[in-house]
Amino acid sequence: MKLSVIGTGYVGLVTGTCFAETGNQVICADINEEKVKRMQAGEIPIYEPGLETIFHRNIKQGNLIFTTDLKYAVDNSDIIFLALPTPPSEDGSADLKHVLEVAEQLGKIITSYKIIIDKSTVPVGTAEKVQELIAKNCVCDFDVVSNPEFLREGMAVEDFMKPERVVIGTESEKAQEILNRLYAPFVRQGNPIIFMDERSAELTKYAANSFLATKITFMNEIANLCEILGADVDMVRKGIGSDSRIGKRFLFPGVGYGGSCFPKDVKALNIMANQSVYDFKILKSVMEVNEAQWMVIIDKIISKFGNDLSDKKFAVWGLAFKPNTDDIREAPALYIINALLQLGVTISAFDPEAMLNVKKEIGDKIQYGENQYAILENADALIIITEWSVFRSPDFEMMKKGLKNNIIFDGRNLFELEEMEKQGFYYASVGRRVVSSEF
Repeated sequence: MKLSVIGTGYVGLVTGTCFAETGNQVICADINEEKVKRMQAGEIPIYEPGLETIFHRNIKQGNLIFTTDLKYAVDNSDIIFLALPTPPSEDGSADLKHVLEVAEQLGKIITSYKIIIDKSTVPVGTAEKVQELIAKNCVCDFDVVSNPEFLREGMAVEDFMKPERVVIGTESEKAQEILNRLYAPFVRQGNPIIFMDERSAELTKYAANSFLATKITFMNEIANLCEILGADVDMVRKGIGSDSRIGKRFLFPGVGYGGSCFPKDVKALNIMANQSVYDFKILKSVMEVNEAQWMVIIDKIISKFGNDLSDKKFAVWGLAFKPNTDDIREAPALYIINALLQLGVTISAFDPEAMLNVKKEIGDKIQYGENQYAILENADALIIITEWSVFRSPDFEMMKKGLKNNIIFDGRNLFELEEMEKQGFYYASVGRRVVSSEF
């Protein structure tokens, strides 16, 4: 099939590349001329495991091309995906400016039947707004469809190529038949394509992300309670996760959720509820707890070192909001680092992929190291914020040689308590007892 993807951000680039991988002819359009030139030259603008290989393969095969010409993309495609940014406005609601601007342009360009698909995460009722804007200038038939993405950063290619489900919001039989064929190669193992009305599809994305954020937040609350009661959150997690009604995923406590989806989607759903005069009490609590969770590790540091941290240097492992991505949007690390800087702390940090993005964000307010051990030199303690695999089996002897004190504050519970006792560390994690070995 002939497709175009408008917007080459995270969702747009993964969507376009993965559709090209199944033999479709895909045109990715973006207004950023420099970015388009880099992609045309084979340079991939984001880090996502597995994406670079199929990106290069499909450019070489001619299935994936890039342009700044919206009309060219539309004229040469039958299905148009809108993968445009919907950042939060000042009040937390999704800003639809980019989506609606493109919709208005499409109405002036379309000359034959097209399916226009909202791939971006958009509030309930957006498909209707897009429909109205296109219809204002368009005389031919078209369908507007909601097709939310459910991609996990770090696993996005696998999620797209082997989706647990595909949600499509449309009541058009013609669009259903075409999209059934488009997605057929991705659901050969029998996972469902679920058709529903557009409003339900739009709400499904917000509901899914908000539920997962709630699950994470609940476990963070349980972890905080475990520390007070002397219980072990790892044991509690295993105990409840074995219940099939609850499941094992999203039960790992830590320093709070971040990223491009959970924070903004929870806020946006709460705004939609407020606009509908509905008091969504759970979502308010989720947001409050998550913001407080960022400070839990600060409290542990102050408990150990006292209120005056102005002469302290801390090493930080992990800056991205989660492993296997360079995304730092709403990353807990940024909030924690900012709080420490305000307390006068000197910080050296390492992340396998996200350091360049952090440097663009905060510049030289912190130091950056070439590897995880280089930043430990003369540090009073190590703070672990992102659970990259490279941090899971470190050389503890090397760590001891670099650190001034054998102290670790672990916001992701990477290490077993018994191992840290054996290694002689003071080790404060989340929802577990503090290991207080001599150093």
